[in-house]
Amino acid sequence: MSYQLDSLSSRNRGVDVEHTGSIRAAPASPAQSGMAHEGDIAATRAAVNEALGKSGKDTSIPWENPSTGARGTITPLSSAYTQDGATCRDFLASYVRDGSESWMQGEACRGRQGAWEVRHMKPWRRT
Repeated sequence: MSYQLDSLSSRNRGVDVEHTGSIRAAPASPAQSGMAHEGDIAATRAAVNEALGKSGKDTSIPWENPSTGARGTITPLSSAYTQDGATCRDFLASYVRDGSESWMQGEACRGRQGAWEVRHMKPWRRT
């Protein structure tokens, strides 16, 4: 089977036909998009567990992933609350890598074994 590729502009029965397409934008850096390398996510989750496990709500816990050079902090934002029968807390996470910094806001709840499990994180937008 063979396919013929036309030029970007061709004539079809006397009518100009324009072929157009789109080019995907280059992916944003992890810090810009709020998406991180898996190792960075694991380091962040460990810091969330440590930060939320402490009783003080204003205690920031630093985290770092030496393999990617990423680092940041986790800061609890509120006292614990109950949601769907689980104890939960909100937190703010900073993410610094390759000279860029971004912030994520998240929610973590205590799992059955007592560890804090991140339910979601999304880019933090200042209001």
